[in-house]
Amino acid sequence: MSGVASGAVAPRVETPFRRFAAEFAESRLALLGLLAFAAIVLVAALAPWIAPQDPYDLAQLDIMDGRLEPGSIGGSGITYWLGTDDQGRDMLSGILYGLRTSLLVGAGSAVIACAVGASLGMLAAYAGGRTDAAIMRLVDLQLSFPAILAALMILAFLGKGVLNVVIAIVVVEWAYYARTVRGTALVERRREYIEAAQCLALPAHRIIFRHLLPNCLPPLIVVATMQIARAIALEATLSFLGLGVPITEPSLGLLIANGYEYMLSGKYWISFYPGVALLVTIVAINLVGDQLRDVLNPRLKR
Repeated sequence: MSGVASGAVAPRVETPFRRFAAEFAESRLALLGLLAFAAIVLVAALAPWIAPQDPYDLAQLDIMDGRLEPGSIGGSGITYWLGTDDQGRDMLSGILYGLRTSLLVGAGSAVIACAVGASLGMLAAYAGGRTDAAIMRLVDLQLSFPAILAALMILAFLGKGVLNVVIAIVVVEWAYYARTVRGTALVERRREYIEAAQCLALPAHRIIFRHLLPNCLPPLIVVATMQIARAIALEATLSFLGLGVPITEPSLGLLIANGYEYMLSGKYWISFYPGVALLVTIVAINLVGDQLRDVLNPRLKR
């Protein structure tokens, strides 16, 4: 006869993912931020299907009767929930389309900067010597310039465009990843498993990417989360200053800039609502990043 009753429930196996999810869920603010960011990504992805209009299709604009409306029904019978701008574009549609551009530019540049910075950081830690010194002097040089100033200089040379904005953000952001990964990799490089891999004469690239990189991921994930929010804010700043994305590919920063001159005349909604969307996006990402930092760094756990 079995020692366990037939009706007994098997004990729940605690996997690393379940443990991580339980610790992450301890913060209600982090859960709220995660839900808000997921909703933002969803509405941005579905913008062509849920937006009342394509704000950059001239055939859909109501220039005669729909300009600078504070949230009403325009001459064509379309309901403008958040009002319209000086070109008769629906602000809600503009925000949904602008979110797509801001998220793509921010996330895309962060991913590329992470790949470049992490690779150089691990190379510096593993190779040491002159290679380490050269890479870290380049990192110090990069971090000595304010990010916005360096990005403005790059875009002044390259010109406007989504690709150019991504390049500018990658150039000013990669150093943060390199410094973070190098610090973690220097500690991991002294571990026994790295020495064992070296004794087996494994190729350097295999040791770096199959053994060293996985153990550098926790701090890298935290930095990447924070840098996505930073990249979105930087892109919005560049677009606001007129050196970001072109007017044919709207972003939240460009929408804010379009309504800046109308603020004093009381037409606040043109800049206000895109600003709120940008603020909510950045705050949501930062809330998630703060909790990831607490969960993935044992020294910061309460």
